[in-house]
Amino acid sequence: MDYEYLFNKQRELDTYIEDNLESAADRDDLFRKKILALQVEIGELANETRCFKFWSRKGPSEKSVILEEYVDGLHFILSVGLDKGLTYTSSPLTHNGIDQTDSFLELYRSIGAFYNEPVQETYVTLFQSFLQLGQQLGFNEASILKAYQQKNEVNHTRQDEGY
Repeated sequence: MDYEYLFNKQRELDTYIEDNLESAADRDDLFRKKILALQVEIGELANETRCFKFWSRKGPSEKSVILEEYVDGLHFILSVGLDKGLTYTSSPLTHNGIDQTDSFLELYRSIGAFYNEPVQETYVTLFQSFLQLGQQLGFNEASILKAYQQKNEVNHTRQDEGY
């Protein structure tokens, strides 16, 4: 995956959003707000997979819906890395042998660890946890990149329209 491209596209979007904030107070503590937004997006993703809903017989949402939620999370993972001057480069992922529910729980742990100690090591762990979940959900690099590009355009349009 072209991570440099993704970080550049996210930087453009973040700059556009942050340049249009109405006050300095809106700019204060964006990292904390982005971490919460990331957690919410991961929750929305889990909700669409329904992997934890033992009480329900209804299956997961369509793969396209799950992918859109996945790239919503990717936007925030890229953004929090940029906030701390961190990046990610490709590294091999190993199959961790856990189910989707445990993958989500691991991702939440990684988010918390990064929030508490926002350094390269915890960021790489966060990014890898996210990518492993994507693999587990059946997404390849091409589909993730295409969905990211589409959602990034939507996010720019939303900003233009005062979202």
